[in-house]
Amino acid sequence: MNDSSPHQDSALEAEAMTWLQLQQERAPAGHWDELRGELTPSIKTQTPGQKSGGPESISSLWKTFIEPLGSQSKGQLSDLNTRMANLQRQVRDNGITYNVYAAADQPQRPWSLDLFPLMLGPVDWQQIEAGVMQRMELLERIMADAYGPQQLVLSGQLPAALVQGHPAYLPAMHGVAPVGGRYLSLAAFDLARGPDGCWWLLSQRTQAPSGLGYLLENRQIVSRLFPQAFEALPVQRLAETYSTLIDGIKARSPAGASAHIALLTPGPYNETYFEHAYLARYLGLSLVQGNDLTVRDEKLYLKTLQGLQPVHGLLKRVDDDWLDPLELRADSTLGVPGLLQAVRSGNVLVANTPGSGFLESNALLGFMPALARDLLGEELQLPAIPSWWCGESAALQDVLPRIHSCVIKPTYPYNTDRQSFEPVLGHRLSRSQKDEWAERILRDPDAHTLQSWLPLSHQPTWQTGQNGDDGHDGGAPSIQSRPVVLRVFAVADAQGGWQVLPGGLARLGTREGIASMQRGGSSADVWVQSTSPSQSQSQSQSQSQSQSQSQSQSQSQSQSGSDSALQRQRLVTSRAAENLFWMGRYTERTENTLRLVRLCLEILGSENQRLPCLLDFITRMATRHGLVRAGVPAASQAHRVFERSLVAGLWDKALATSVGFNLRSVRLSAASVRERLSPEHWRLLEQAESRFFNASDLGEGPQDTVQVRGLLADTSQMLAALTGAQTDRMSRDDGWRLLSMGRHIERLEFLSGALSESVQLGLLGEQAGFDAVLDLFDSTISFHAQYQQSRTPQALVDLLVTHSDNPRSLGWVAHTLRSRLLRLGHLAEGATLPLAERVPQLIDLSPESLWPLFQNAAPPDSSLPLHATLKHCQTAAREVSDELCGLFFTHSGEARYSVGA
Repeated sequence: MNDSSPHQDSALEAEAMTWLQLQQERAPAGHWDELRGELTPSIKTQTPGQKSGGPESISSLWKTFIEPLGSQSKGQLSDLNTRMANLQRQVRDNGITYNVYAAADQPQRPWSLDLFPLMLGPVDWQQIEAGVMQRMELLERIMADAYGPQQLVLSGQLPAALVQGHPAYLPAMHGVAPVGGRYLSLAAFDLARGPDGCWWLLSQRTQAPSGLGYLLENRQIVSRLFPQAFEALPVQRLAETYSTLIDGIKARSPAGASAHIALLTPGPYNETYFEHAYLARYLGLSLVQGNDLTVRDEKLYLKTLQGLQPVHGLLKRVDDDWLDPLELRADSTLGVPGLLQAVRSGNVLVANTPGSGFLESNALLGFMPALARDLLGEELQLPAIPSWWCGESAALQDVLPRIHSCVIKPTYPYNTDRQSFEPVLGHRLSRSQKDEWAERILRDPDAHTLQSWLPLSHQPTWQTGQNGDDGHDGGAPSIQSRPVVLRVFAVADAQGGWQVLPGGLARLGTREGIASMQRGGSSADVWVQSTSPSQSQSQSQSQSQSQSQSQSQSQSQSQSGSDSALQRQRLVTSRAAENLFWMGRYTERTENTLRLVRLCLEILGSENQRLPCLLDFITRMATRHGLVRAGVPAASQAHRVFERSLVAGLWDKALATSVGFNLRSVRLSAASVRERLSPEHWRLLEQAESRFFNASDLGEGPQDTVQVRGLLADTSQMLAALTGAQTDRMSRDDGWRLLSMGRHIERLEFLSGALSESVQLGLLGEQAGFDAVLDLFDSTISFHAQYQQSRTPQALVDLLVTHSDNPRSLGWVAHTLRSRLLRLGHLAEGATLPLAERVPQLIDLSPESLWPLFQNAAPPDSSLPLHATLKHCQTAAREVSDELCGLFFTHSGEARYSVGA
């Protein structure tokens, strides 16, 4: 029962509104204030950071949002700081990154997300939704004309320089009917609210618009931080639109509802690769790179372990220039040779149809009002910011004197064939700079477009008061205003219409202007208020019904035959298989190397540091596995020199056998199959690598050896967690089996080699040597539990070679490797079956047959059966590895293309 009266509730609400208003600075004069829902007036006495007004000036959306937070200012400050900390932790835990100029040796930058959402009421959203749907229809008509009759150019309604003269226009696609009847399946529109409170179009993206994955993550994080406000508003859901996008692509593809859809990504070095992997996992698409695909008989296929599988639809995140090295850029390794011919033949739907890039030109915006009247018979409902293409002499003469109040933009952005540059704000130029730009425009007017400068609306953002690299001011916690640009998305549905995603991606900049995500900008979630509480619920119910229908269709298809059963299996591309295989090998190699280094350091720092057989053993093992560089004296000759060399090599990036190199290789191979990894799995990978390299300043002297040993122990624990994630958190398909085989091949070769060295050097005749071998095999506890103090060679061989239950025994490893090879017998015409026969069966052998009882623990002669068995293990591991690479991986490397004259 609520004991508070309506009067008390109103008082608390007023107090909360007052606190919010006092905390948040007003938007600069002449800019729309999203918090207050009004234009900040131009008052001479007002400064940009001035805080004024009262609770009555807070918009109704913000009142609803802030009310659940309470009324005590100190409590609110602490609560918002806590929520912001939770948000940042969730971003890190989910592994959300935006890779600015990503490189293998640089950390990925965490995604920047603000605590407060941009909130839109029903009236605002109705204007945006109707305007975006209208513009989608207009863009579709323009595209159809540009690749069809070209009447708009012939009649002079569009300049030829903006269509056929645009570098992104593809003559090879002229006259080609779009697969499924539509050119566009997806488009993004960048909007800003002007001083008049209305939304204006800034630009449009049609080639490969980004943001769909990031905005979904933004929603999931922010909505959980403010669940009461999310339900109180209420906010429209997003998931149904994502289903609409895929259903629409399937409906228009050649195979219909049973179509196989893939998402084409440039790869893990692309700045938005996280989004590609996230969307592929969320939408159930195959994440592919160009070399995963091939065109045969004008049809597109995916290269998988199961053979070539047809691809009927391609959601691309690669710009058009790079799609087909045979017809476009011959130097492209991102595309697929023959892809355009497959599209022209109608055998694959590419979203969007190649050639839509010319629609992104800002110069086109100035022609859109007249085109809307001619093609649609309507006035545009969503106005675009006034734009002048300088290629028109009348427009050039009109706008050039007003360059100080415009933004100078390239007509052909992101293109090396035509002049391109970063947008320039005219009001920030000096007189001489304005003159220089005017001369530059006159020399090449076609390449320049001028747009009116629009004072962007300002969105409240939460600042924790900590100085950092995000460009925000330090000081006490506060709510500051930042300019905001809204990106919304429209998709084509299965019925031939358009739907607008009820939300979007808000990009936040500095007070001086908007910052792109490439230059360190931030983002915010976008909440669109439903017209009624039931609307949000009905959307969720509709989504559930849609999912149920999809499941029913899948079940009915599964009853139709083996083809449908094959479609339900997760396809494993050759590239993914290769990366999974090496991910397993690098994980095991890192784990083995860590254990070997720890053993070496422990021996060098123990009372056994003078034992010749142990020093010879660690010298030979460290040299064999490349842990010390050539020329380093043996441990028995220069104890400390050997130790310092061993420690210094841990982080050696140029040493392909170092712990750091292998640990980084685990992460790089995993990055190419990130859609297969859980967020927790990926976070473990990043943490293991970052913690290890952050400690690279250790080891400069003997006093640091203890810290190094502690670091190695911590890293070993994280590797054990990674092994657990690979074993228990991944689907056990053919890709996982290759990962498992990679681990066991590496383990079989390493452990058999280590045991061979230890036997040859007579380690088993010394208690310390006996213990060292058990430690390297991670079997000390198992040995003591089963054999107590029976330190005989036969007991050791039983546990480490023939034991069927010890996962570190060679017998168990070989048996598991054989079973994995047999399970892959349905691939490559059963080529893995004879491979399984090459792996020795050890668990059926008796220890006495390998090491006869009359033999003691001294270095035995070469006739000891164990020697041949260990050599067999090493040979089998290498042969199986080579054969697997030849069977499944060699064709997935970089291809060479040539185009005849």
